[in-house]
Amino acid sequence: QVRLVESGGGVVQAGGPLRLSCASSERASSTYTMGWFRQVPGMEREFVAVIRESGGPTYYADSVNGRFTISRDNGKNTVALQMNSLKPEDTAVYYCAADQVFSLGYYFKSDRYEYWGQGTQVTVSS
Repeated sequence: QVRLVESGGGVVQAGGPLRLSCASSERASSTYTMGWFRQVPGMEREFVAVIRESGGPTYYADSVNGRFTISRDNGKNTVALQMNSLKPEDTAVYYCAADQVFSLGYYFKSDRYEYWGQGTQVTVSS
């Protein structure tokens, strides 16, 4: 069983930064693909970013490319999402996800990920 726990959410002004962290159980520390998704009420869960088990390559949604950076520290069993130049439309619950298999054609689909954290709220005020 893989456990994921997100932290770092909060309220931030538009234009500001925020850093999310996802702590994973040892099993997922270095062999799993790790992703970040987000969801607003009434909407489907949306892909944000993904990082391969080796630490690269990384892929981003067009809406966050150039503003967000995903990284991982396999020694500490953590994955981070550095979010800069935040916009009100980035407001959502952010989820960490993990899966053993990376699929180049499907990494952006939430149903491809087996394990999920409980989510952390990010609110960007205008």
